[in-house]
Amino acid sequence: MMRVIGTAGHVDHGKSTLVQALTGIDPDRLREEKERQMTIDLGFAWFTLPSGLEVSIVDVPGHEDFIKNMLAGVGGIDLALLVVAADESVMPQTREHLAILDLLGVKRGLVALTKIDLVDDPEWVELVQEEVLHTLQGTVLEGAPIVPVSARTGEGLPKLVEVLDALLAETPPRPDVGRPRLPVDRAFSKAGFGTIVTGTLIDGVLSVGEEVEILPQGLRARIRGLQTHRRSVERATPGRRLAINLSGVEASAIKRGDVVVHPDTYQATRLVDVTVRLLSDAPRPLQHDQELEFFVGAAQVLANVRLIGVQELAPGEEAYAQLRLHRPVVVARGDRYILRQPSPSRTVGGGRVLDPLPPRRWRRFRPETLERFRLLDEGTPADRLLHLIRQHEPIAPPDLPRRATALSPHELDGALDTLKTQGNVKLVGEWLFSVQGWNRLLERAERILAAYHRQHPLRPGMPREELTSRLGLHPRVFAAFMEEATQAGRLVSEKGLVRLPTYQVRLSPEQQRAVDQLLDRFRAAPYTPPNAGEALQAVGEELLNLLIHRGKLVRVSQDVLLLPNVYAEMVAAVRRIIEEEGHITVARLRDEFGTSRKYAVALLEHLDEQRMTRRVGDVRVLRASDGTQGHKRKERA
Repeated sequence: MMRVIGTAGHVDHGKSTLVQALTGIDPDRLREEKERQMTIDLGFAWFTLPSGLEVSIVDVPGHEDFIKNMLAGVGGIDLALLVVAADESVMPQTREHLAILDLLGVKRGLVALTKIDLVDDPEWVELVQEEVLHTLQGTVLEGAPIVPVSARTGEGLPKLVEVLDALLAETPPRPDVGRPRLPVDRAFSKAGFGTIVTGTLIDGVLSVGEEVEILPQGLRARIRGLQTHRRSVERATPGRRLAINLSGVEASAIKRGDVVVHPDTYQATRLVDVTVRLLSDAPRPLQHDQELEFFVGAAQVLANVRLIGVQELAPGEEAYAQLRLHRPVVVARGDRYILRQPSPSRTVGGGRVLDPLPPRRWRRFRPETLERFRLLDEGTPADRLLHLIRQHEPIAPPDLPRRATALSPHELDGALDTLKTQGNVKLVGEWLFSVQGWNRLLERAERILAAYHRQHPLRPGMPREELTSRLGLHPRVFAAFMEEATQAGRLVSEKGLVRLPTYQVRLSPEQQRAVDQLLDRFRAAPYTPPNAGEALQAVGEELLNLLIHRGKLVRVSQDVLLLPNVYAEMVAAVRRIIEEEGHITVARLRDEFGTSRKYAVALLEHLDEQRMTRRVGDVRVLRASDGTQGHKRKERA
């Protein structure tokens, strides 16, 4: 197991010197840092505690000009080491760093009261300790131990190490939710190795040889090697400071804030639903749609803050919001973030990610919007999973892990079992619906069909394709929907049409007389009946289509209709004549029934389309026997 400690504190309060005294490693890696004797960018060191626990230290800059670099490293820490110089006490960046730790929810930490060798008066050290205690009140570090130390003389260092060991022993391990991600805080190229990225691994395991994806660009690469504290490892677990050697991608294509993940496990987003808290010392209220700098993981991006349910947010207050990001980032539910105003630069607030992939921008004051945010904020895993299913339904169960980014596989399985037990979800074919969403879909289909029946009272039903389109369903989803709905007796599907079970076409007396008269005309001249145009003129399009659907008439061609018994008689005659004589011609069929050439041609072309017959020159033969049966009989004769 490995732990990550992050330093925090005002510039020149001795953070880097203390880290070097603890680890023997100078975290100031840049030449400019050594020349200016001030940390500019993130520094890294490591050591082993007396208990055997390995510790990484992320040393962050304290100067206000480099707060942004500090934020890139403080997000993945297990414990905060707040450094306050005994000769200066609490300073502006001390308070800002403490506010950042508070917003990020870093729940464990301690204070190193450094440079006690520069203070001759013991009472002064006690006064500084009192001021630090007062400063910590109301923050996540309230009640944290305060250890006076001198990095130069070594005084207090053994006690500091002892307290660090005890606090980290109480810290629960980083969760493994099966979806590793490493926010990149450095990317560079090293001779003989190629591309190297570093960061703190969270949420899952990475192994040598695995393919990975770099988001938000969507670049693919492969892990050539992993190192922790300059030691090669084959497998890295959550909570480790890690260097990854990547093949297949140039270092210049990767920047701070990118995220290394398993392929197809995360999506970059430009919309994020969050809680937002404005610091009590913020200079002014937060306005709706105000533009601020958004920091999450190692990423920094401008964002417009769309307040939900309030017109503005006063200092010290908390609300819900949707962040509209100026470029995509990768986040997961539960991630903590920071907001800073660009000019003058200062931290003003922060909060938690509730939904990393909201489907749209929300209406700010609608009750259902506020209820949605409340559920995301306070709901159980089953509540959140049900909300996710409702948001994306229908959804295939194998897609749930990719969508439910804040649930571990164990939590996801448990939440799904709970929803099934409670009867809150329904599996329809291979698709998962909430029961509420399923009922809503059924009721919508019934409303669409009811309106269709009213609008077209002579049509036996709506074409399946039209209902598919009206419901906005994928054909595979619609097929599963129809199978379930018909089995439940909610809908009826016949001959490519869908209707309500209670619906029947009812003809008026006038319509029934028109139908009877038309069918009498067909019976009077069965082999030379009225053509389609005449039938249409007699009863109209709707009634004619109804007669065809009910099987009262058979459409042979665009212009030719037959009574069903006549159609069956003529088809049987075609088959009989071909079997007896080897083939049939138009003239032969015409003479057989005393019909006209128009009807004979239409029927034979129709049987060609039905693949019963096949035209060979001027004759037709049976397609099934390819005409050989008739030819053989003719040869025998």
